[in-house]
Amino acid sequence: MAFAGPPWPSDRTTTTSTATCWVSPTTSTTASSPRATSPRSTTSPSAERSRPTTSRPYTPSPHRGCATVTERSLAQAVTGTAIDREWRGDRRGAAATLLSEVLGTFALVFFSAGAVAVDAASGGGVTPVGMGLAAGLVVVAAIFALGHVSGAHINPVVTLAFRLAGRIGSLRALAYVVAQLIGSVLAGLAIVAIVGDAGDAGATAPRIGGVDAAFLAEVILTFFLALVIMGVATDERAQGSFAAIAVGSYVGLAILAWGPVGNASMNPARSLGPAIAGGEWSAHWIYWVGPVVGATLAVLVYSLLRARRSPANDSS
Repeated sequence: MAFAGPPWPSDRTTTTSTATCWVSPTTSTTASSPRATSPRSTTSPSAERSRPTTSRPYTPSPHRGCATVTERSLAQAVTGTAIDREWRGDRRGAAATLLSEVLGTFALVFFSAGAVAVDAASGGGVTPVGMGLAAGLVVVAAIFALGHVSGAHINPVVTLAFRLAGRIGSLRALAYVVAQLIGSVLAGLAIVAIVGDAGDAGATAPRIGGVDAAFLAEVILTFFLALVIMGVATDERAQGSFAAIAVGSYVGLAILAWGPVGNASMNPARSLGPAIAGGEWSAHWIYWVGPVVGATLAVLVYSLLRARRSPANDSS
């Protein structure tokens, strides 16, 4: 399952004054100073100027200088398909992607763990349904708001899945994880500053069934989370504009159904910040090992699903 390189293998490139953007064969760019290039073009400049032009939506890449997101490009934006070389070459763009991961993970932890803390502080005012909605909706919002900047991974195991799938390089993956953990810790501290230590700042811990049940739940829930993400955010056949809704809906559903077992974290960053801020470390390891195992299995399974696609399915 190799995804390195441009998201559309047969595309041409369009050079702008600020970035090189990959353009779908069905789109053209309206970025500043565009100039479509083709290595085999023999058209004279005068003929090129006389050729009629049409205005069509611009398909961006997640790089600096390509900021507009169309429905078709959202799935590309969510995946963060830039390779390390391109990412390192644009320092301001790289800094923007890391800040995006800090902010996105902060929002995720602040709302999902914060809902647990506020529920404890208010004596059940949020309710389990409210916790599930808070976590699911903040994921939807983060992907729509930040997907075109960094891909809105906001989860170390999502970054791991993209690394295993070959969609990002090791350096970028490591930088993303560090940024995510920073956002997580800041969010945990913010929760404690607002509501105190109620609910241990929303820290995750085994509940119904103990450690074994919580660990198994983390493996299974993260497996399907990563499978959903691989399906809607990395497959060119998926409906890009629904990627955020699909991922957010799954997160909310998982918390509603399995939250009482072990909080349904599916995200080491979701667990780390509140654990540090609230001082709750009960079986904390399962919120790292379980999601890593689940995400790794999902990448392997999805690679098999893609490998078994028939030509008839590809053309449908």
